[in-house]
Amino acid sequence: MESQKLIRTQSCLLRSSPSIRSSIHSLSDLTREDEEESHGGSKRKLSCHKTGLFRFTRSVSALVYLSTTFTLLSLVFFFENLPTCQNLLIALIFIAVTLFFASKNKTLINQIVLTIKHISQPVHTKPVQWFIGEPKPETNKIKKVSRESVECYSNGDFYEGDIHKGKCNGSGVYYYFMKGKYEGDWIQGRYDGFGIESWARGSKYKGQYKKGSRHGHGVYRFYTGDSYSGEWCNGQSHGVGVQTCADGSCYVGDFKFGVKHGLGRYHFRNGDTYTGEYFGDKMHGFGVYHFANGHCYEGAWHEGRKQGYGMYTFRNGVTKCGEWDSGHLKNPIVPPLTGSVLRAVQAARVRAENAIKQRRVDERVNKAEMAANRAATAARVAAIKAVQNQIDGTFCDIEA
Repeated sequence: MESQKLIRTQSCLLRSSPSIRSSIHSLSDLTREDEEESHGGSKRKLSCHKTGLFRFTRSVSALVYLSTTFTLLSLVFFFENLPTCQNLLIALIFIAVTLFFASKNKTLINQIVLTIKHISQPVHTKPVQWFIGEPKPETNKIKKVSRESVECYSNGDFYEGDIHKGKCNGSGVYYYFMKGKYEGDWIQGRYDGFGIESWARGSKYKGQYKKGSRHGHGVYRFYTGDSYSGEWCNGQSHGVGVQTCADGSCYVGDFKFGVKHGLGRYHFRNGDTYTGEYFGDKMHGFGVYHFANGHCYEGAWHEGRKQGYGMYTFRNGVTKCGEWDSGHLKNPIVPPLTGSVLRAVQAARVRAENAIKQRRVDERVNKAEMAANRAATAARVAAIKAVQNQIDGTFCDIEA
């Protein structure tokens, strides 16, 4: 059963003079002290503000005793025709008695002074309180301050969500003026974690962020219909990924700083396929190119063109091999393949096989996309709370 608190109003007796109230409290304290002594209990020490009636009586008696003694000696001193030496002797005796009495009753004198102060000071009584059961401990009431808030910026942007020390921190939605928005995780005022970034034209990114940039795994879908799904670093496609274009072409392989670089496989919209090495977004190195009409080239490439030693095979089985220059056969060599041509063809086939066996990151990208969806949902919830706090007048403590 929860403890209930009852408050008793002040009685007429408590509203009486301070002297009466002090006597009443003293009497109750004295009665309680006598009961404890009768049961063999230990003596209870009372504070100076709750002096008992017995100590109060002793204080008054001592005061009367001193006053009487002082009066008698004064009468003797002033009204008796005694010699001066005798008067001086009597005064010294009075002073000695007074000092002796004071040294033996220092505590009593202090009690007299405290009693006079206690009587002279007004007593502010509080309502008497009873508790049914155990009283509830008093707890410091801490003002609850919400973390969610709305922040507006001079450039027209505004933020709704969690704020810590004046910066976006936690979950929230940032709206760019006439451009787009970001929904997701924040750390120290920057994108960090998972989130969804969308733009006014329709482009959207879902995935990981680090220190304000796309970093980790994610999917970027352009408004044109193109998309990139894979690894990111400092805001650019970097690592292994899949690039799909609206025209039907597709590239699966390595990226470096936003361009195709390394091993990969490209499916052109006309049905051609290249598998091999890339450098700076172009076919460069060794690779195998299969044409849609059944022809095939195996060999060296330079900036997207056949360059160096290689072999071209027609669909009817006829071959042309030798040294190529800017896509044209410069120095034909009659088969069988020997020397530089054979080494170039073998290198191209090895690069193509390695590109096909390259690792895939589809599973990690899917997990990052789901995490981004969850983070965006949490950001929207925080944004709703921030708007509600603004309506209710609950503001965020930016220094919390």
